[in-house]
Parts: sequence; C-alpha cells; structure tokens
Amino acid sequence: MLIRKTNNVKKPLLSLIIISFAIIFFFGMYVGLYKIFPYEVLDSSKDVLFEQKTTQNNQFVNQINVDSLIKIYSKSDIDQKREFLTEFFWDTTTFQRIKDKAPPPKVETNISDSNYKDFQNLKRIDRLTVEMEYGINSISYLFIPEQSNEKLILYHQGHGGDFLLGKNTIQFFLDRNFTVIAMAMPLLGMNNQPVTEIGGLGEMKLISHKKLRLLEANNFNPMKLFLDPIQINLNFLDKEYNFKRYSMIGLSGGGWTTVVYSAIDERISDSFSVGGSIPFYLRVDSRDMGDYEQTNIELYKHVNYLELYVLGAYGDGRQHVQIFNKNDSCCFSGNGHETYEFVIKDKISQLGKGDFQVFIDDTHNEHKISEYVMSLIHEQIS
Repeated sequence: MLIRKTNNVKKPLLSLIIISFAIIFFFGMYVGLYKIFPYEVLDSSKDVLFEQKTTQNNQFVNQINVDSLIKIYSKSDIDQKREFLTEFFWDTTTFQRIKDKAPPPKVETNISDSNYKDFQNLKRIDRLTVEMEYGINSISYLFIPEQSNEKLILYHQGHGGDFLLGKNTIQFFLDRNFTVIAMAMPLLGMNNQPVTEIGGLGEMKLISHKKLRLLEANNFNPMKLFLDPIQINLNFLDKEYNFKRYSMIGLSGGGWTTVVYSAIDERISDSFSVGGSIPFYLRVDSRDMGDYEQTNIELYKHVNYLELYVLGAYGDGRQHVQIFNKNDSCCFSGNGHETYEFVIKDKISQLGKGDFQVFIDDTHNEHKISEYVMSLIHEQIS
C-alpha cells in the first residue's frame, strides 16, 4: 500500500514539474521576443556580468607598458618595418618592384550576376580574376556606378565567405557614387579550393586557412596569398582609372587584411577595420585567438599588431580607424582597445603625420558592419 501511494504522489508531482518548466520556457521566449518585463533587468545583468569578465581579463593588461611594445620612433623605423613586411610577404625588398613585375588580373567586362540585379546606381560589374601559386585564385567584382565621385572603396569580406554577405555595404557606397571593388579571402566565396601536391605529404585539397600552413613545406610563404590579389587589382585600377582616393573597409578576417595591407601600401588613404584584430596581449579568450594568418609568429615577432596600426595610420592625409562591436557575437568585443588607443594616438602625433581612431558600435549584438558604422565611415571619407 505504501509503495502504491508513493507512486500516486510522484505522478502528479512530475506532471507539475513538467508544466512549470514549459511555462517558464514559453514565458522566457515571450519576454525575449517582445522585450517586456523583466527583459531590461535581465539584459542589464548580462551587461554587468560581461563587464566584470572584461575587467578581470584586462587586469593584467593594465600592468603592461604598451608603449614599450612599439619599436617605431622615426620615419626611418617606418621604412624599415615596411621593408620587412614587403620581404616577408613577397620576398622582395621594395614594394615598387612588386608592382612593376606583377601580372595584371584577367578582366571580364559588364558581367551578369543575378545576386546584384536589384542594385541601384550601378552602371556595370566587371569581374577581376587573379591567378596565384598552386592554382589558387582570387575573384573580385568591380561595381561601377552610373554617377561617380572618382573615389574607390575596397571592400574586403572575412571568414564568413562571399562578399555577397557585404551586399548592403556595397550598395550603401554605390548610392553615394563610390566605385566599389569587393574581395574575399583565399579559398572562400567564389575563390577556388584546389587540390595541390605538398612535398612529402601528397595531394591535398585546400579547404581552410589552416591548411595553407602546409604549403610552407615547399619553401613558399602562403601569407602572400592574402595580400597579393589586392596589390594586383590596385595596379590595374591605377592604370585604367583616375581615382582621387583609395579607402579600404574590411570585416572580421577582411578587417585583419585591411590592417596588414594598409600598413604596407600607402595608396590606401583610409583604412577601416571592423572586428578585425586586437594585440596578442588582449587575446585572453579562445574565440579571439584567430586563424593561421592572425597568429603567424614569424610575422608578428618582427612587426606586432600595435606597430601595424601605426604603419596603417602614418602618412600624409592617411588614417587608420578601428571599429569594434561592443557586444560582438564572434570576437574582439569589450573595451580592450582602451589599453592602447591613446598610446597609438600619441605615437602618431610624435611622428607628425597621420591619424588613428577607435569607434565602438553598441547599436547591435552581431558580427557585422551596421548602418551606423557605414554612415560613420562615409563621414570620415567625404
């Protein structure tokens, strides 16, 4: 009798627990969807916890002498750092030599792509294809507006894939009469993923940036693959057009590309890296460590991130702008920039040429270039 009675008690109790969980779950969904009470309380609590974690992570950072990490004191140091970068990526000491010997891209004029059929102020799209080592290619689209302001935007997509993901950004600047060349990282988007022979390892399909590291076995620096298409495309644009100014915008891995390329090529007057990088000492969260190209120590032990920021900002009429999404769902969120922002500003001021700025976007919780940031960039380059 006792056993039967206990079972009878457990059944309604279990049903009550299940019903309670269901009510809590659907109430939580309703609160999140319609942002009713107690949404604001819970959301602010999340922000407080996030700020506490950021503060804890940055406690040891505050003890670092950030200025001592930047070994740039003069124009001569700028030149030496750029010469190293040029030799590292292209095995040549002068950037002019690289431009002189680079083959032009294959150009297909006035192509049709249904993905962009609804674009406004678009005269035509040209496809530029750059062929590189190991059969790896880079496909870019040149969006030419009906009305041009004679300024070029180089938009670089990140690890998300195709620059189609940046469709809103491309249209935003077309609407304002900019010509836009859109690019993707190696092996992503429309770019191919070839099968190649790797010395001592056999044939392998290159499907990720981590696999590019294996090409080092053939005495080749695969880091070149991230930058070479940019300089080849710009060489073509130099010859065929008369743009007054080049500005570069990159998201995520494209933001990293923007940081590194603008540090080398002074043709880039304005560089905007959105969620692209932070110095190594701030990478205390595993999601911030980055891919192969972001952690290649052979590069960063000679020119670290702080120095890359200085190089990208330095020069007559040049500026490097970092933009971070405060609550980025991917990476590089928080306030770590506060540890170095004014150090870089002071360094640029001492060098006497250029500008460095940091902006925080708190209008969303995504890994993207928001309408707010597009407008901010437009203000900076208009």
